[in-house]
Amino acid sequence: MTPFQLTRTLAEDAMDAALRADVRRGLTAHPKTLPPKWFYDAHGSDLFEQITELPEYYPTRAEREILLARSGEIAAALPARTLIELGSGSSDKTRHLLGALTSLETYVPVDVSESALTQAGKALVADFPGLSVHALIADFTAGLSLPATPGPRLLAFLGGTIGNLLPAERAEFLTAVRALLSPGDALLLGTDLVKDERVLVPAYDDAAGVTARFNKNVLTVVNRELGADFDPAAFDHVALWDAEQEWIEMRLRSRVEQTVKIPALDLAVDFAPGEELRTEVSAKFREDGVRAELAAAGLELSHWWTDPRGRFALSLSTAR
Repeated sequence: MTPFQLTRTLAEDAMDAALRADVRRGLTAHPKTLPPKWFYDAHGSDLFEQITELPEYYPTRAEREILLARSGEIAAALPARTLIELGSGSSDKTRHLLGALTSLETYVPVDVSESALTQAGKALVADFPGLSVHALIADFTAGLSLPATPGPRLLAFLGGTIGNLLPAERAEFLTAVRALLSPGDALLLGTDLVKDERVLVPAYDDAAGVTARFNKNVLTVVNRELGADFDPAAFDHVALWDAEQEWIEMRLRSRVEQTVKIPALDLAVDFAPGEELRTEVSAKFREDGVRAELAAAGLELSHWWTDPRGRFALSLSTAR
């Protein structure tokens, strides 16, 4: 196998079709919603990188602390020959694992961005001689087929992204992940933990307003891709802690009565003053809850690591 290989399992027009379906479904629902996956065009990805450096936003730093401190323990618990990463992006944090997994032969990064996969993959094969990188252009939320690679395999889903899924969606996702694994393979899962609202809310509503710009970027994406006429200035960024559900909600609140036209969908969407459009749910977790959700999908939690301040967790679960 060549050191770097790129396979497209995502149809060229799949993301456009998915965006159209999500916008039509979400903006005609009550209450209105849009999935957070549409934040991440090139500008949105740049804004998110800025967010990870903000003093209020702790998850990226906390997860990196765990990886720096515990990658050796992770490698000892599962001497994987294949590492698969969902939503790999730049693969920056993954380097800590790649360096620790001394038995590793193949890395399979999965992302919708061909440019991110190509840039990261070529850099990794240069920095890790002997490593084969088989990148997949794929949307892992829409079903996934993996290449044949040697086991045991470690599937990593980092960043707390699983918190963006609603409970039923999480159950479906974890069941699908288990179906990709053979007995003895494992899942390395990043989960943000429940903590004081005074820590959580500022992480999603920073003083510099970067998260507000990131949130409103979804409107710019819909404008550009579907010819809509959203005015981002006509919406306010809102971040709220739902104590009952134990998640943060990001919303966009209409400042005025307005009608937004989306020509590509032949759709006009009315907003009342103060009406809110939910753009993200970010669930926070407790160890017992994570263990139960994994068990329901056929995964047995064996290791649980947190950063020194107990803000974030990485868990290792074995496929039964």
